[in-house]
Amino acid sequence: MPPELVCPAGSLPALRSAVDYGASCVYLGLRDATNARNFAGLNFDETSIALGVKYAHERGRKVFMALNTYPQAANPGLWRSAMDRAVDLGVDAVILADPGLMQYANAHHPQLRLHLSVQGSATNHEAINFYREQFGIVRAVVPRVLSLAQVQQLIEKVSVEIEVFGFGSLCVMVEGRCALSSYVTGESPNTHGVCSPAKAVRWKQTPQGLESRLNGVLIDRYSDRENAGYPTLCKGRFDAAGESNYYAIEEPTSLNALEVLPQLMKMGVRGIKIEGRQRSPVYVAQVTRVWREAIDQCAANPQRYAPKRSWMSALDQVAEGQQHTLGAYHRPWK
Repeated sequence: MPPELVCPAGSLPALRSAVDYGASCVYLGLRDATNARNFAGLNFDETSIALGVKYAHERGRKVFMALNTYPQAANPGLWRSAMDRAVDLGVDAVILADPGLMQYANAHHPQLRLHLSVQGSATNHEAINFYREQFGIVRAVVPRVLSLAQVQQLIEKVSVEIEVFGFGSLCVMVEGRCALSSYVTGESPNTHGVCSPAKAVRWKQTPQGLESRLNGVLIDRYSDRENAGYPTLCKGRFDAAGESNYYAIEEPTSLNALEVLPQLMKMGVRGIKIEGRQRSPVYVAQVTRVWREAIDQCAANPQRYAPKRSWMSALDQVAEGQQHTLGAYHRPWK
């Protein structure tokens, strides 16, 4: 069975683009801190979710809701209410990281399908089996730090579906535990649902170039010929260890796993996830179209499958830094 193509939607137009261009499933979030893409002007209210679920279901597609941040002790009600609304709105699954919220789902919505978020940071079979045994998760989205061999070992040792990332921004941190944004702004993705909150972002043209700052901290400086990226600490250029002005933590680039699609399909990956709920409907349409065509061709004739040059070019156009990598999937030293 070919893997499901799981595509992002930060808005109703993006959801429609994902469905129209071949997504099997679309994932979305509410307009609050319950999801890890809590940016102003992004995400869904109840009316737009209802419209999105109707649009997807009428075309035989699924909708997942991301409730993948960690409830704050002073206000768990926001997350529990979001869970209740997800059920009322008819979503097909919720994507969770917090065990307490999973326990709430078990007690109040025992028929609801639970997916373990990448924010749960489960990288081995013991962790994934724990979540299955204790909370009944049926799918796990694994972090982008595993090699192909490690993904294969997981699939062999767990009885839940495994979903991997196929395209989009990388994260070099321990996913689900990154606190870099909190170090500078007091808010992190895991608690407030946002990395580099927009209210802390400032741009200024200077004689040295266009500067991007996060809560006053200089993240990067761009020349007139450079494309400026959204300021995050992990992708800034800094003076470090005697080196001058380079990407000290992570260079902007996007994961693109088209080259290893046959291996992922052969080992039984159940879902291939596209990152980018913060991106435009045009991005969603372009990436979904390429991956739908690739999955279909690989499923029809895996022995003759090879990524088309046009596919790679189309994806590089929307990739960070307009370049791609296989990331941890390719480790030649092993």
